[in-house]
Amino acid sequence: MKRFVLFFSVCLLLFTQILAHAEVTLPRVIGSNMVLQRDMQAPIWGWASAGEEITVTFSTEAEGVEPISTTTMVADAEGNWQTKLPAMAAGGPYTLQIKGSNTLELRNVLFGEVWVCSGQSNMQWPVSASKDSEAEIAAGMYPKIRLFYIPRVPSGLPQQNVEADWHETTPQTIAGFSAVAYYFGRKLYKNLDVPIGLINTSWGGTRIEPWTPPVGLAAVPALATISKEVQDIQANYRAQLPQKVKEIEAWIAETREALETDAPLTPMPDNTHPLRHQGRPTALYNGMVHPIIPYAIRGALWYQGESNLRDGMLYHEKMKALINGWREVWGQGNFPFYFVQLAPFNYGGRNASPFFLPQIWEAQAATLALPNTGMAVTTDIGNLRDIHPRNKQDVGRRLALWALAKDYGRDDVTYSGPLYKSMAVEGNTIRLTFDAIGSGLMSRDEEPLTWFEIAGEDQEFIEAKATIDGDTVVVSSETVANPVAVRFGWHQSAEPNFVNKEGLPASPFRTDSWEK
Repeated sequence: MKRFVLFFSVCLLLFTQILAHAEVTLPRVIGSNMVLQRDMQAPIWGWASAGEEITVTFSTEAEGVEPISTTTMVADAEGNWQTKLPAMAAGGPYTLQIKGSNTLELRNVLFGEVWVCSGQSNMQWPVSASKDSEAEIAAGMYPKIRLFYIPRVPSGLPQQNVEADWHETTPQTIAGFSAVAYYFGRKLYKNLDVPIGLINTSWGGTRIEPWTPPVGLAAVPALATISKEVQDIQANYRAQLPQKVKEIEAWIAETREALETDAPLTPMPDNTHPLRHQGRPTALYNGMVHPIIPYAIRGALWYQGESNLRDGMLYHEKMKALINGWREVWGQGNFPFYFVQLAPFNYGGRNASPFFLPQIWEAQAATLALPNTGMAVTTDIGNLRDIHPRNKQDVGRRLALWALAKDYGRDDVTYSGPLYKSMAVEGNTIRLTFDAIGSGLMSRDEEPLTWFEIAGEDQEFIEAKATIDGDTVVVSSETVANPVAVRFGWHQSAEPNFVNKEGLPASPFRTDSWEK
């Protein structure tokens, strides 16, 4: 019976693809209730029969008003077509009519701010499992915050579509949506008073490599082995396809005969792509990111890294591949890319080191060197016994602070806690300077600063005294007469109390590059 269903599923899929080119169709990300990026020409694209004339009419929903724009184009030889709507200020609702051999009408379309939110489980983590979830869900009535939740489907080859729809935020739609994305979007909405579109494409337990496009991997020399693996697999798959096609064609003929004669059915020849699994490089980009390109966006949020815990500074190279790769394929320049520095957690397991996590923190902080990036530090809102801290409200809020300050002109917003800048040895002390000090440095709990360590030439770090001196911190120990290095928060269970006066925590760091 399963084989019989499989056969008809294949036939139905082929029939659906044929129909798709016989009439005008759209990617699901282009749909009713969507938010289009304001102040930017918004691409509208889809498929039709080759050479078919397509007319896109963009109007307000008010009756008796002339259309804002009408564009006519012809589908190319592969049936692809694309146009762009004029740049619009925030507002709506609008209607889109797409007309070819058939007519599609999209309603309740808004213009506002659109953000793609991606990563592993802490990004996927829903509002229903976050702090104060019952109250948050009950209050989740924001018709101008729109949600698009991409299902978890990997692919060995770039896909053109996903099975998802845009929804207004209600208690029913928000419960299962990304908490970090929602709290970020809600903060923006309350500050900007414009529609917000949130695209959630995330999958728990996944590494960074599956989310990265081939062009991103190819551009980073440190990832040449991964890039070559992807290229070789694709080339081999393509080379094997002619034989696979013959096998499938023979199977179809045999199956047709078996259905007519009631003979035993045989399994369809396997044609699974080697990169299809969600753990393989490019698989989630292909299945869960590529289908929404080139949808116009303001920027992207990223919360991932737990599954790359042992990468150390190589994770920085992988972040470069991801960020630059996404920017390359989207073709929107260096759009904002804001990410979350992982929360402290007691990672166990054989051969686990309490310093794997600090090395990821270091790699994440180094990624701030890329243009138009930002990092939300979470050392004060984690849970050492739970890799999924429930306080997603502050995570979303801290990401939103970066956006408000960097993208929306809020000069009055402090968006980061202290970031290590430089050190200077002064006798038996080391003086540290920082960026992002806000209106000043302080201890979060008014107790002496914690998780500072100091070392001499012997490279043995011991607990140190750290004192705030104006906009600097002076570190010392009676047992280290000639200090040469300082580490701060350099342990997976570190929950330091060093913050700026706006309450944003300092990012862990070290001034040395020693192996131990």
